[in-house]
Amino acid sequence: MRNNYDFGLVGLGVMGRNFILNVADKGFSAFGNDLDAEKVSALIKEGGDTEKVNASTNAKTFVEALSTPRKIMLLVPAGKVVDIVIESLLPLLDKDDIIIDGGNSFFTDTDRREAYLQEKGIHFFGAGVSGGAKGARLGPSIMPGGDREAYQHVKPIFEAVAAKYKGEPCVAYLGPKSAGNYVKMVHNGIEYGLMQLTSEIYDLLKKAGNYSNSELHQTFAKWNEGRLRSFLVEITSEILSQKDDLTNGDLVDQILDKAKQKGTGKWTSQNAMDLGIPVPSIDIAVSMREISALKDQRIKADELYDRPEVASMDKAKLGSLAERSLFFSFIITYAQGLHQLATASKEYGYELDIAEIARIWRAGCIIRAGLLGDIMQAFQEDGSLSNLLLSPRFVEKVQGTVDAARELVAYAAQNGIPAPGLSNSLTYFDAYTSSRLPLNLIQAQRDYFGSHTYERLDREGIFHTEWEK
Repeated sequence: MRNNYDFGLVGLGVMGRNFILNVADKGFSAFGNDLDAEKVSALIKEGGDTEKVNASTNAKTFVEALSTPRKIMLLVPAGKVVDIVIESLLPLLDKDDIIIDGGNSFFTDTDRREAYLQEKGIHFFGAGVSGGAKGARLGPSIMPGGDREAYQHVKPIFEAVAAKYKGEPCVAYLGPKSAGNYVKMVHNGIEYGLMQLTSEIYDLLKKAGNYSNSELHQTFAKWNEGRLRSFLVEITSEILSQKDDLTNGDLVDQILDKAKQKGTGKWTSQNAMDLGIPVPSIDIAVSMREISALKDQRIKADELYDRPEVASMDKAKLGSLAERSLFFSFIITYAQGLHQLATASKEYGYELDIAEIARIWRAGCIIRAGLLGDIMQAFQEDGSLSNLLLSPRFVEKVQGTVDAARELVAYAAQNGIPAPGLSNSLTYFDAYTSSRLPLNLIQAQRDYFGSHTYERLDREGIFHTEWEK
């Protein structure tokens, strides 16, 4: 067996197997490792040529098969498993070897691991990988951050395997420390928001316009040819045309309405609160997955309370409102996530280039969309842009769609159709674009019961009032 494989990968599940085969397809020899002998055998069989792709269940065999400095990527579940794998590899590694965490690790864990491994002479960085199993095989969007020197050794491989947008690889070194994992976390938070919004539009079209699944399929397919062109709109169209082998009906109608989650959306929401950045479209998307899990309680509550009778709406009008509302809300959700990234960059010293992030999201990843081209240009035009809504490039887009969102949100509320993603997006917009909010009253209340003080509009300083009892 040769001992100069270019790239190593631990974790030969679907993502890992597809990624390592992608590496081999691009001309780099690769060696895999997994404790499961069946997964090792499956990779060797699918690879076809052990000179290009090989694998072992033995960690020592795996490490010794790699050229130095060894480039080892982990595609294992986030959390303790990552630490266990690192500890199993450490005695076998040499100074200046490289470990890459390609999973959805929490960013503070990445910072801890980098500091720990640096003391041992091992380079470490986190690399977010988006695109699912198919993306891993054909080309994902990759978000690396951490040791810049170490990344240079992996850069040729990552640029080869990454998705391409008009020939440009959708990968870039994003920044020091946990920048890569952090960007992937917020990417997933945005993903939560966009998925929630898409599901609400689907629900409104079905309930208010009595759209059949065939009509929904055609509607989303048409939208995907326009300004809503995106991976999520595309797959929504395909989902709505999928037949069920068990009932001969439409599969989407047989799927239980309980959405699960792996934590990245929750982390995005929690960290946004830590930073003091509002991301209500993402927050509610997380909450709706939690509400969906209460299926038994929802069934009981549905029997206890009357709901408004849904007033039907003209299909053409509803379709137009839905398209404009979804476009508006997509913009708002991206704006929130990118605002969080810009703030986190300053707080954690990531030195993020938001335009570059938008660039590498244009292909391969789950939130890829035509809209990202405009987002990239907005941040190229103003590198200090704090919020997408402040870009002149987006003012007309928002002004041309916000009235549709208002009408659709009002309709949903009057007819008892839950549309919290749309509603939160609209409320965020109205609050963010209001020069005066009623929070002056809250400050007065805080000072009244807790002497928390307040500031004034008409003069500088901090004030407190002994409020009359």
